[in-house]
Amino acid sequence: MQVVGLSQLFAAMEGMATSLNYATRAATAQASHLLEREIKQQLSTSSHAKGTPTPSAPGDPPSLITGTLRRSISVKGPHPLGMGRWEAQIGPTAVYGRIQELGGVTGRGGATELPARPYVKPAFDKLAASGALSRVYHSAWRAAIARH
Repeated sequence: MQVVGLSQLFAAMEGMATSLNYATRAATAQASHLLEREIKQQLSTSSHAKGTPTPSAPGDPPSLITGTLRRSISVKGPHPLGMGRWEAQIGPTAVYGRIQELGGVTGRGGATELPARPYVKPAFDKLAASGALSRVYHSAWRAAIARH
């Protein structure tokens, strides 16, 4: 498309901005589901029977017992934060999901200290280090720009 004059230039730039905004939303959705799958993979690395001691070491993801924590991993969003800015929330809905990730004191009178058994951060770190998250966004933006 040949642009002649300022009004056409502004219209073309506005069209590209809108296209990039939609591409960012789509990439955020895709990246969120990629992260959801990786978190569930982290929660599938070890398992044990109910009522037996956990075989996962502190610092490793919690071992799978019933699968409730893994099934509770969900994506909310993406939600707009402004033009070209989107966010999504990915994580557990199981009530014990946070203490498994971060560790802490629990039980009657704080009698039990649970070590951190992270599974969300390692999943994010793995995808970020591999470049998978960046590739999702770069691919979406490249396609949006190519349409103009």
